[in-house]
Amino acid sequence: YSSFQAAVCVLNSSVKAIVDEASEPSAPGSFAQTDPKAINKVKKKARKILQEMVANVSPALIRLTGWVLLKLFNSFFWNIQIHRGQIEMVKAATEMNLPLIFLPVHKSHIDYLLLTFILFCHNIKAPYIAAGNNLNIPIFSTLIRKLGGFFIRRKLDQSPDGRKDFLYRALLYVHIEELLRQQQFLEIFLEGTRSRSGKTSGARAGLLSVVVDALFSNATPDVLIIPVGISYDRIIEGHYNSEQLGKPKKNESLWSIARGVFRMLRKNYGCVRVDFAQPFSLKEYVNSQSQKSVPAPLSLEQALLPAILPSRPNDTVDEGTEASQPNSRDITSEPFRRELISNLAEHILFTANKSCAVMSTHIVACLLLYRHRQGTDLSRLVEDFFSMKEEVLARDFDLGFSGNSDDVVMHAIHLLGNCVNITNTSRNNEFFITPSTTIPAVFELNFYSNGVLHVFIKEAIIACSLRAVQSRRYRNGTSGGSPSLISQEHLVRKAASLCYLLSNEFTVSLPCQVIYQVCHESVERLIQYGILLVAEQDDQEDVSPSLTEQQWDKKLPEPLSWRSDEEDEDSDFGEEQRDCYLKVSQSQEHQQYITFLQRLLGPLLEAYSSAVIFVHNFSGPVSESEYLQKLHRHLISRTEKNVAVYAESATYSHVKNAVKVFKEIGVFNQTKQRRDTILELSTTFLPQRNRQKLLEFIMSFMVL
Repeated sequence: YSSFQAAVCVLNSSVKAIVDEASEPSAPGSFAQTDPKAINKVKKKARKILQEMVANVSPALIRLTGWVLLKLFNSFFWNIQIHRGQIEMVKAATEMNLPLIFLPVHKSHIDYLLLTFILFCHNIKAPYIAAGNNLNIPIFSTLIRKLGGFFIRRKLDQSPDGRKDFLYRALLYVHIEELLRQQQFLEIFLEGTRSRSGKTSGARAGLLSVVVDALFSNATPDVLIIPVGISYDRIIEGHYNSEQLGKPKKNESLWSIARGVFRMLRKNYGCVRVDFAQPFSLKEYVNSQSQKSVPAPLSLEQALLPAILPSRPNDTVDEGTEASQPNSRDITSEPFRRELISNLAEHILFTANKSCAVMSTHIVACLLLYRHRQGTDLSRLVEDFFSMKEEVLARDFDLGFSGNSDDVVMHAIHLLGNCVNITNTSRNNEFFITPSTTIPAVFELNFYSNGVLHVFIKEAIIACSLRAVQSRRYRNGTSGGSPSLISQEHLVRKAASLCYLLSNEFTVSLPCQVIYQVCHESVERLIQYGILLVAEQDDQEDVSPSLTEQQWDKKLPEPLSWRSDEEDEDSDFGEEQRDCYLKVSQSQEHQQYITFLQRLLGPLLEAYSSAVIFVHNFSGPVSESEYLQKLHRHLISRTEKNVAVYAESATYSHVKNAVKVFKEIGVFNQTKQRRDTILELSTTFLPQRNRQKLLEFIMSFMVL
């Protein structure tokens, strides 16, 4: 339907919001009055908002753009890969006469056009695309609107002056409701912005909440949700080094877009892979969540503080127990609604991320940074590439490439460009491959390496937790038996605490899964691979947990327990499993693999530990933006002075996530002051010894 009709529909449906806005009391305590002039003024404001918000789809322009994109994509991509069965699945979903919501991961600006192009090529209706208003620039915005794009604010409830804008949200809600009522398709980027790290960012569920609310209000009988994974050999932006080095993001302009297009036409960016996950019913998801009786999620502070500060009074345990009481599962309950939308967003992003295929550049970058940082012969790199490719497939992830490993590796090295150095050695006339050691090059390699991180993340967490458990046993001594034996229960608990610590970096499980069970399954997988060995029965009987370990376990909040005391002893989670002790395989291959896994998390752990050291000299209160800049300069300085083990630990995304975690676990208290946040040390971490314990906790997982 036309943009004019859409605007009229939205305006007519938003009369109450317009009247409410016009009736706002001008002074506290004064009575609201409806002034016709005020209503006209608000209507004018509403029309201006709708000019941004409402798309004006042109089927003719979509067809023309499809033809143009076919030519353009052919010039700078080798190919765009799509699974035929997935397209058939999407087509079948379109025949259900329900609105479809496509929710892709967000890696590049080209994402906007890519999905529309693919659907157009397969005769599937183009979706309306929710784009950030930073792209609302002259000429380009007109094109975007005619292709189905509509522009929304980054913060839906906030006006440019920082106040709540109820009119804007009301208009957006009615607009989305109208689109769903007409069974239009939508494309929403849950991350809100392109990932600067190469990993999937945290969900911003503002627009998704509007879709859920529209379902609650019966605007549509149901909505089909389709998570979408997108993988690039190389993104058209190349990298985000400028922002990762702390420089402010440049605003998009027509000139920057023109330069970007010109730059694209002169280069080749390899392959692109798009994967559509299984569509699922939003209504069924909501109903299933309503029927589940689950405890409220623990805050990061409740989950982590007992492990970091085991000598702390038991008030945290009590808080955790209280927080674990089930919430009301009524749709009208605001806490449940918020939890539902948050879990839905996490579920979608986890599924979309798991759908992302691993590209050749991801594997080569990962190998160069975390297995051959000092360089390696090309033949060895090809061997390891083939091995990692098989490891990826064995873990039920897909690849975005095929062909002879030698050719694929050379293709990836070519695309990584100046990030990789190639020299010719005299020995057997072999090429020697080394990663460039400049900060921008390492940042860029890390970006592409993160494309394979989700495949190995659970095993990497177990590997780092092995280090933590072993170092603790050696430090405290053991009360009997071999110090090489590791309690499986203790290992799982350590792994879970590391998952919580790094929860802003990635998600290891669906929201409906218990994190301890996920960690337990990861340990079992390493046992299947032969990397961890179950100790002989005689050794098991000789070992008893040290007093320190018993005390540490008791300090964990009761809700963190993932087993019932009433469980049958013969079950997987019974007493026999609880007493299981493990050994680490000493084979060279397995030891190398464990080291590789530990290195994968090395940059994160180094960034977090360096951030804690920086907190030691904290003098506050200080604004969060200023503190982020100072911390980032500190990390960059460590890298420039070659103090850092991993140069990529200094990326700005690590800085932001570290400070976010510190706020969530209670290192900092935060207060809002105008449009900034003020940080100061909490009473818990005011004593230097507690900050030292936090540092020791993080460093226990590190292998330097």
